[in-house]
Amino acid sequence: MATLTKDKRTGAFLVQWYEGKRRQTISLSNCKYRRKTAEQVKALVESLIYHRDNEILIPEKKTARLLEFASDEIQDKLSKAGLIAVTKSRTCQELWETFLKHKTDIKQGTIDKYHQSQNIFFEMFSLVEPIENITAERLLEWKASLLTEYKEATVAGHIKNVKTVLNWAVDTMDWLPKNPMRKIPNGSFVNRDKDRPISMDEYAKLLAASPNQEWRTIIALARIGGLRCPSELKQLRWSDINWAENRFLVHSPKTEHHEGHRERIVPLFPELRAELDQHFRSLDETDKNEFVIEQYRLTSWYLWSAFKKISHGAGLGTIVCPFVNMRRSRSNEVDRLFGSKKESLWIGHSEKVMIKHYLVLEDEDYAEAAGVE
Repeated sequence: MATLTKDKRTGAFLVQWYEGKRRQTISLSNCKYRRKTAEQVKALVESLIYHRDNEILIPEKKTARLLEFASDEIQDKLSKAGLIAVTKSRTCQELWETFLKHKTDIKQGTIDKYHQSQNIFFEMFSLVEPIENITAERLLEWKASLLTEYKEATVAGHIKNVKTVLNWAVDTMDWLPKNPMRKIPNGSFVNRDKDRPISMDEYAKLLAASPNQEWRTIIALARIGGLRCPSELKQLRWSDINWAENRFLVHSPKTEHHEGHRERIVPLFPELRAELDQHFRSLDETDKNEFVIEQYRLTSWYLWSAFKKISHGAGLGTIVCPFVNMRRSRSNEVDRLFGSKKESLWIGHSEKVMIKHYLVLEDEDYAEAAGVE
């Protein structure tokens, strides 16, 4: 056990204990430290000795809590006495680089989003500063500055990503005793400013303006089939089309990590079947065994530029987030025509997600409510 005495000559507090026959001493000047602090150091020394002698590993977070009150000078004294190992503080750069290096189980698209959040994070925080300097106050200041430049939904995404990184530092690496961001709300992920219903009349105009049958099929799969583009679209094979039973199989990379949501069965709606049938008939026999959409097979599937030309050719101008809005428009139609349960199964998300992200009241809803035909 340790003892606490006072040096009669200097007045310094002395925390002392024996290592075998050798006496160890930590001297605390009474000009710098009060008796209360000296008693805390004594208690800490006793705890560290007990754990060491009984070969009990102290978790890094618990050690951090024990050392919360200890100044750098006291920690240095404990280190020289062989009771603790003073580790080098991790930097913000090391935090992000190590996190991204270990995240081998997530898709490239998600990694890209983390990189975006990383870049924005370092507009506020320095690469070399210790992660202990990331305080809740500074994070709130950073969030407030982001809200002056970006939509709330965009900011919410970055806050969520940074919170995940900090949680990883706490729970997986034990680099921080707690997440300074844990009480900071993400904010809303919903941005309804980009909602733009695409009616069936506009759908017909888009088909008419399409340069070929493959593009007619792309638009039909998005607007009538409700497929996510390009993630679900590019995986669709002709072998997934069940012509005899009027349905087709959709593989969903976005939801495959949720049990039972790796794939879904979607009806071959008449409007969609017409375009798929025409597309199938236009192909050579050798092309009918692989993917439905081959045009972008060896590209990055950047569909926006080509679609923009089609929408302008159809007289609709620029449509913001066209594939999201086509899927959203179909979600509303299916919900109205077949009910929320079938909408959830066929479009591929929960009813809660549909209400929050997809449900949009359109002109015909108000007309129907008002009894106008």
